[in-house]
Amino acid sequence: MLAKLFGNLFRPRDGAGGSCAEFLQRAEAMVKAGQLNAALEVYRECMLAYPQSLDACLGAAGTLADLWAMDEAAAMYERAWQLAPASGVIYSALLFHRHYRSPVDEREMFRVHRRFGEMMRGAVPPAGDRFTQSPDAERRLRIGYVSPNFSRHSVGYFIEPVLRCHDRERYEVFCYYSHPQADDATARMRGLADGWRDIAGVADDAVERAIRDDKIDILFDLAGHTKGNRLGVFARRAAPVQMTWLGYPDTSGLAGMDCRITDGTADPAPAAEERHTESLLRMADCFLCYQPPPDAPAATPREAAGAVVFSSFNNIAKLNDETLRLWAQILAAVPASRLALKASTLNYPDTVDRLLDSCERAGIDTARVELRGWIAGRQQHLELYNEIDIALDTWPYNGTTTTCEALWMGVPVVTLAGEVHMSRVGATLLRSARLEDLVAHSTAEYVDIAVALAGDVARRHSLRAGLRARLQASPLLDHAGFTRQLEAHCRGAWGAWCERQCAG
Repeated sequence: MLAKLFGNLFRPRDGAGGSCAEFLQRAEAMVKAGQLNAALEVYRECMLAYPQSLDACLGAAGTLADLWAMDEAAAMYERAWQLAPASGVIYSALLFHRHYRSPVDEREMFRVHRRFGEMMRGAVPPAGDRFTQSPDAERRLRIGYVSPNFSRHSVGYFIEPVLRCHDRERYEVFCYYSHPQADDATARMRGLADGWRDIAGVADDAVERAIRDDKIDILFDLAGHTKGNRLGVFARRAAPVQMTWLGYPDTSGLAGMDCRITDGTADPAPAAEERHTESLLRMADCFLCYQPPPDAPAATPREAAGAVVFSSFNNIAKLNDETLRLWAQILAAVPASRLALKASTLNYPDTVDRLLDSCERAGIDTARVELRGWIAGRQQHLELYNEIDIALDTWPYNGTTTTCEALWMGVPVVTLAGEVHMSRVGATLLRSARLEDLVAHSTAEYVDIAVALAGDVARRHSLRAGLRARLQASPLLDHAGFTRQLEAHCRGAWGAWCERQCAG
């Protein structure tokens, strides 16, 4: 448990019934049994009896997130950080969960990310910028990727094609995997790397030494502030050039993170520069490329006379009352239409009850809502898209993998573009797929586009039959072209480092 890292924080108040461990065991058993409300009450009882229990606080935060109580979850992570103010891991969880709050305060988000960088600069002295690599701008470079998600994770669908397409005459590729479990996708990516290091459970300073020993020239963070990140390694300046990309929709906040890979739609200039501690390197089209599952089922035609089925297969943490009200307007304007929602936390009855209550308050007839929980089989999951007509993107936190999956399965996606990266991912994906007309720039337009598409049976039929071929011909699936662009950004950043070394 994390509390073991921070000493004995379990001093009970007078009259506390049961040990802290007993409280935690009861709560964890309830979570495993799917009894989230009951588990949350036990965590709260534990916090009352043991106000300094970090594990109780973190357990409550995770349970609140599973219950789709995102504001309360973010506040609980804030409380946990106050108990352990030196913990970068807990502060990362705080930052990550703040993205689920609506509305988004852009300036405040940047401030709290920058505070992370200040905290890490004070807590983790960098090893220094002295490296033994030759400052030769044209030599073969060693690129390192650090991630907990070299697996059947969403990130895996976007990094695997890059690992495969790197020009091995000019680049040597190392992967630093920070998760203890492996699967078939892990095995494939391991085979694509020139060097592979398992770093789960390895201390940051030891990982930093290993990266320096491997003489990595450019080191990529693929996790940002998501679970399992190793930003502590980047705070130590493990490589001459450090970049963040792919796994997180925001700045790292680290002074030692030199660049962030993005594009002009997801992060328009010059406003986005004001929200990042990194320099922004923009790809020509989309900031990522997608590798569809090789075993994806075929997209099958929908009955023209059937009721229109809207859907969102995004993590329901991305849902909020405003989005539900927009969906209520869409359903009201399309008679007999239904809404299908799928997410892993919908396996919990308490979460289902909470979501359905919110649907009712938003004006959605819950008899028109179909809920599905976790499905282990990838093909079975993708088959569900054959029951869907139109996918509705979440806002302000857009989907990424779910959008790509829907398009690959012939399901058009309607998105609402906002001001920050996380609310513009749908726009950049649809732009890459040449579906710009499905991108709304106001809530009214979002509703209008969805309703109009629901009424255009011919277009929906055409999209279902042709979306897969459209994606195959788009920048979104141009793996080699994307990788050449990424390498060009790497070469440019490396050349700038070499110039500084020669000038110094």
